[in-house]
Amino acid sequence: MIIREDILSMEYLKKTEYTGCHQGMRYRLEGVTIEGDKRLKVTVWPEPFNFFTTPEEQKKSKLFDFEEDGVVDAIGWMNNCLFEEKDKWEQATKNWASYVEG
Repeated sequence: MIIREDILSMEYLKKTEYTGCHQGMRYRLEGVTIEGDKRLKVTVWPEPFNFFTTPEEQKKSKLFDFEEDGVVDAIGWMNNCLFEEKDKWEQATKNWASYVEG
């Protein structure tokens, strides 16, 4: 389970994106501006590849308020993704073989 202490502070998120992984699921939190409104965009995808080399169809994203409550909501959403797609994340560790062979 991802907890608030796993994610860096709002001050950090105001400056740059934050990436991490948990049990086969990689994630990225970043500030984006949509129609003049600052939002927190959270994206999850399976291991082993990074955000830029993972095909878009393997990623899932959601927007949250760009504030502390939004980070807490984002963590809840990521944990739901972990639970609802548990098999996907467990299988993700097998993707490392394609990286080593490729």
